[in-house]
Amino acid sequence: MQISIRKARLEDMDTIHGLVKELAIYEKLPNEVKTSPESYKADFQKNWFESIVAVSENNKIVGTCIFYQTFSTWKGKMIYLEDFVVNEQLRGKGIGVQLFDHLLNICKDREVALLKWQIIDWNEPALNFYRKYNFIEEKEWLNGKIIF
Repeated sequence: MQISIRKARLEDMDTIHGLVKELAIYEKLPNEVKTSPESYKADFQKNWFESIVAVSENNKIVGTCIFYQTFSTWKGKMIYLEDFVVNEQLRGKGIGVQLFDHLLNICKDREVALLKWQIIDWNEPALNFYRKYNFIEEKEWLNGKIIF
């Protein structure tokens, strides 16, 4: 399967939102998605996030990385990978590698000091994917959040 990676466009937000909902179902949290394609479009236009997409030869989006720039007070410029998903039927075909490698190149081009993300602890396929990149598993840090 031929895949190309490109920056997401406004017209991609419906499909990207659909992929995120697919990920939420995979993670057994489908009711946690409170966003909509319309909110994605509005926030994308306000530069709240960026995305790259994997596009098949028939011009169908089959994967995405959603990320944003942020700052580490200890390391400096960083990118936070919010979501990374490939269509479930196409996983294991190298699409994720192409997307992630493209994101790593964006990090290098922007001279960030750190790329950071979260992985749900039972997702062995994802953990095994990232282990190939020698990622640092931060077991001593807990996630905190406040929902408004």
